[in-house]
Amino acid sequence: MENMGFLALIVFLSIVVLWFVFYFIPIGLWFSALVSGVRISLLQLILMRWRKVPPSTIVSAMIEGTKAGLTLNANELEAHYLAGGNVPNVVHALVSAQKASIMLDFKMATAIDLAGRDVFEAVQMSVNPKVINTPPVAAVAKDGIQLIAKARVTVRANIKQLVGGAGEETVLARVGEGIVSSIGSAVTHKVVLENPDSISRVVLEKGLDAGTAFEILSIDIADIDVGKNIGAQLQMDQADADKNIAQAKAEEKRAMAVAHEQEMKAKAQDARAKVILAEAEIPMAIAEAFRSGNLGIMDYYKLKNIQADTSMRESIVRSDKK
Repeated sequence: MENMGFLALIVFLSIVVLWFVFYFIPIGLWFSALVSGVRISLLQLILMRWRKVPPSTIVSAMIEGTKAGLTLNANELEAHYLAGGNVPNVVHALVSAQKASIMLDFKMATAIDLAGRDVFEAVQMSVNPKVINTPPVAAVAKDGIQLIAKARVTVRANIKQLVGGAGEETVLARVGEGIVSSIGSAVTHKVVLENPDSISRVVLEKGLDAGTAFEILSIDIADIDVGKNIGAQLQMDQADADKNIAQAKAEEKRAMAVAHEQEMKAKAQDARAKVILAEAEIPMAIAEAFRSGNLGIMDYYKLKNIQADTSMRESIVRSDKK
């Protein structure tokens, strides 16, 4: 029993050692590369394991490139992998570019990949252009009629501008700006409806793809709808504003007239009060004149007669008016 247990332990340790050896010494992978025409040493594959680089990824990429007629360097592929790049995607892009006669070298492909763009998709877009649909763009012609346009922009990837070039959002924004400018410069909305291709010509002449990662091949107006009569709406809003201003000014004048009337009434009341005060001082003045001898009894009777005559005349006048 002890011999069997010892034998089983030896077998287990042998299996572990063999797995360890074949893991760090990928003989099968090295042989596959050798028969595929890829010259890579077994020591280099072992060192890849130590540097945490999967040898299968590098060897598969080199086999693909070699079969396609490319000359790839294992150290450059390994460096790109360690930099966080997508090695298989870069090799796919290089093979596709070679087949499509597109000028793309390894340095440019790795730069595009490390910039965060899909270099293989970019090569495919260079061969097969992409159609981008713009969102509805609303603009107003000079006659005040709103038009809502939709466009289809056919673009092709510009390999040289993929690093540092603007994306689809910039292209859509520039196309939308060009559509607004073109419709806004039209004399009437009917001109745009009759010749929608005029928008495409004007927009294409602006060179909207400058500084972007794409080359605009064509801009086609897919649909144009007539929207609101913005000019009439603005005139109505202006009329309402003018009416409100006129009403405010009229209310201001009315308030000023009321205030002036109240002021005049206050002045009249003040004048009547002064008259009443003055009339109240007359008996006192008469009494003082009697005491000082400046007024006699006959003078006083004459004054009373004049007052009575005045009152009678005023009563006659009031009765005649009635």
